[in-house]
Amino acid sequence: MEEVEIKHFGSEELGCQQQNETCKNEEKAGGSHSQQSGGPCMLKQESNEAEATELLEKGFMEYGCLHYRRRCRIRAPCCGEIFDCRHCHNEAKNNINVDQKLRHDIPRHQISQVICSLCGTEQEVQQVCINCGVCMGKYFCETCKFFDNDTSKRQYHCDGCGICRIGGRENFFHCYKCGCCYSILLKNSHPCVEGAMHHDCPVCFEFLFESRYDVTVLPCGHTIHTDCFKEMRDHFQYACPLCFKSVCDMSKVWERFDEEIAATPMPEPYQNKMVSILCNDCGTKSEVQFHVLARKCLNCKSYNTRQTRG
Repeated sequence: MEEVEIKHFGSEELGCQQQNETCKNEEKAGGSHSQQSGGPCMLKQESNEAEATELLEKGFMEYGCLHYRRRCRIRAPCCGEIFDCRHCHNEAKNNINVDQKLRHDIPRHQISQVICSLCGTEQEVQQVCINCGVCMGKYFCETCKFFDNDTSKRQYHCDGCGICRIGGRENFFHCYKCGCCYSILLKNSHPCVEGAMHHDCPVCFEFLFESRYDVTVLPCGHTIHTDCFKEMRDHFQYACPLCFKSVCDMSKVWERFDEEIAATPMPEPYQNKMVSILCNDCGTKSEVQFHVLARKCLNCKSYNTRQTRG
């Protein structure tokens, strides 16, 4: 985030210099300036700083949209229309009521013009309005053309991802093989999958790499929205939607399968029927006895298998 430096020029600066000289002369002559107040020059400087701070903070958290609190709007470089943020643009331009041929996402890094929400001045992308001097976003990323007043999200720009993330830089690391940021807790334990988040969520089909929602890394290395993963488990789906490997410890479930299969013998014509299976968990191919409920992997004892022949 760039720091904003407010400078004062002209007659005020000249007057301040003259007052400084007066203060110095009085100090040499043992003048009566109060050390507590610091003299008229110091008081004026403090007043100017207070006014500058008040101007920068004007309208703080009073403007924005459902996605971000900010004091500016953006002009979309793709269609020339004005929106509160890129998400507002994408939702409006990808609406089901829009002609499919006209649907599109905003090229976020090509945004070049913003409009101050307080004074309405359109200008090049920058943190402080050139007209009224208000700070349009306490967090500002010049690379992403991104503004946000809610710094409690602890935003940071990741050069590896090429976009801004939330959660605090110290809590995440960038995996260059996976091509995304992960929690620091997974630094030495996550399974690398090339381009792990450069695809749509397998449940809701939102592009994960730029998603604003929490993402979970499954034991197989594939990624999914945390809420979508919870919904899967609520519907008793315990396999990765992409590779079909189990997403949690299923040993107790497999024991229940053993009990049910033992209590449910197959009719005599099927008792000696053998089939070929492929285990989704360990990848082993086996020849096993057929059962209508499930077929058990001979290697890892998992019932997460698929019949390939027989």
